[in-house]
Amino acid sequence: MTAVASSPSTRSARLGLRATPEQEVVLRRAAEVAHKSLTDFILDSACLAAEQTLLDQRLFMVSGSQYQALMDLLDRPEQANEGLRDLFARKAPWDAK
Repeated sequence: MTAVASSPSTRSARLGLRATPEQEVVLRRAAEVAHKSLTDFILDSACLAAEQTLLDQRLFMVSGSQYQALMDLLDRPEQANEGLRDLFARKAPWDAK
């Protein structure tokens, strides 16, 4: 997963935050180690965390037609899949010993 792409020339939204002096030191050190500006480091880190939070959602709101389309797909009879059959017939690498 990659953070939302941005470049300094396309940034127009302004965000403000307050941090303790200790948090600032940690963030500045981490940005330096990552060879990024403090702004880039904070934005990249925040976007990665935000994307992960969104991907971890367990509840998805969909329209009635989207829900019905999913139910129709799930209710379809199974189809033979030789690739999956072959895959599941093999021993897992960690069980092969």
